Amino acid sequence: MKKKIISIGGGEIKNKETQAIDEYIVALARERAGERRPCGLFIPTASHDFMPYYNSFHKMYTGVFDVKTDVALTVFKTPDPDKLRAKFEKADFLYVGGGDTVFMLEEWKKSGLLSLIREAYDRGVPVCGLSAGAICWFTTMYTDSALAGDGEKYALYDGLNWIKGIISPHYNRRMVDFDKILCYNNSRAYGIEDNCALEFTDGELTKVISAGGNAYILDSKDGTLTKKKL
Repeated sequence: MKKKIISIGGGEIKNKETQAIDEYIVALARERAGERRPCGLFIPTASHDFMPYYNSFHKMYTGVFDVKTDVALTVFKTPDPDKLRAKFEKADFLYVGGGDTVFMLEEWKKSGLLSLIREAYDRGVPVCGLSAGAICWFTTMYTDSALAGDGEKYALYDGLNWIKGIISPHYNRRMVDFDKILCYNNSRAYGIEDNCALEFTDGELTKVISAGGNAYILDSKDGTLTKKKL
């Protein structure tokens, strides 16, 4: 079973900025669902379970694409574990929203969401995410999480290491600082602009999906940085 992660660099789903990417995600969900109406599970942990964010997701995926949606909430209440697991078992894709990346990862570990996400990923359920939901899967994340620093300045922080490398979302806005940090890392990195996504299959880059933005591979060695537009 192939495992897919779709990392979206940024963009406002409520303004339909990422619609071309959303359409691609829906195609994957329909393929998985077969004759059934597909279902997407939204995970808004990074935004502290901000319900208007889920509403925007629902308006796009149900209103535009006729996909059923559900939401996994854990921040302000302890969910029934059986009901929470059932949501994941019904999902044809997961969508992780943006916000505070490090808070999200810590909350996932406490609530049990991380194990449910991992199980879904291992079953071949496409795992998609924007900003925080795009970068958490990598070895190292470039994040402005309040728990990673002062909440204003981006810094490198450990991710889940499901995909090897360093990653920055919103690369169109963070390019200069991110490139400077990378120069002496002797590593591979990905920079994803708003309104662009990268698809990784079994941990390897397999596709670029653009809704107007671009993505780059960056390789650094001994103070020299090379950049390739994907």
